[in-house]
Amino acid sequence: MQGKIIKGVGGFYYVCGPDGTVWECRARGVFRRQGVKPLPGDDVIISIISEEEHTGSVDDILPRTNELVRPASANVDQALVVFAADRPAPNLNLLDRFLLSMSVIGLPVVICINKWDLAAPGLGEKLTECYQGSGCPLIFMSVLTGEGLAEADAALTGKTTVVAGPSGVGKSSFTNYIQPEALMEVGEVSARIGRGRQTTRHTELVRVREDTYFMDTPGFGSLFLPEIEPGELERLWPEAAPYRDRCRFQGCMHISEPDCAVKEALAEGKISASRYENYCLFAEELKNRKKY
Repeated sequence: MQGKIIKGVGGFYYVCGPDGTVWECRARGVFRRQGVKPLPGDDVIISIISEEEHTGSVDDILPRTNELVRPASANVDQALVVFAADRPAPNLNLLDRFLLSMSVIGLPVVICINKWDLAAPGLGEKLTECYQGSGCPLIFMSVLTGEGLAEADAALTGKTTVVAGPSGVGKSSFTNYIQPEALMEVGEVSARIGRGRQTTRHTELVRVREDTYFMDTPGFGSLFLPEIEPGELERLWPEAAPYRDRCRFQGCMHISEPDCAVKEALAEGKISASRYENYCLFAEELKNRKKY
């Protein structure tokens, strides 16, 4: 039978079958000898050992479309990153770091802004203007009021999605809405420090419906830039794509070079000033990293 690994704990792999039944399986020793470790998200072939006890054996791992290191997972179609409109306020530098990290591995991103019932006036227009050139869909939602949840749910359909974001923004509450049987522990945001208490402790795929899975991941408060050369940054910044061929110099970094079409677009308001500022900060950070 073919299924998908949703969790691995203590040498056991829990495989979700086509009808949603979960089978507790051991992996064949050949995987260990080959240095292959089954991962959540792997599509596998299993042999049934006991129909009554729902136990089996992982016999084969089907070819992976991709493999993520953090969280350790395979065959992921997209990332859904959740930030809050307030409590905590959205950190756009942190969001842009995440988008860059996903761009390096070629994973599409959906941006969800939760707690929209707390949004300050004008925040929607500001964020829409900021990320309209990023290529990432932007969803405003509130788990509390229900606004935007149907749109967020639709974005998951037919895909395996990694749900990520800082602690305290409502990722686990969103998980509970999408699939109540997941019963993720929900943490309260500390009023003193304005950040969330970490509630997610393991990587586990949650089956929403047929062919639709997602995994909630540990919250992050900071992110290192990916290990790329400074010159690679420009190619990973989608806002530059429509203009780079009109720059005077091939390989223009769009920072200090003259006759730069990207900087001209920035001056004309066609590129987000916030996104450009973070791009420049990342370029400097990458350059300084290479010195050491």
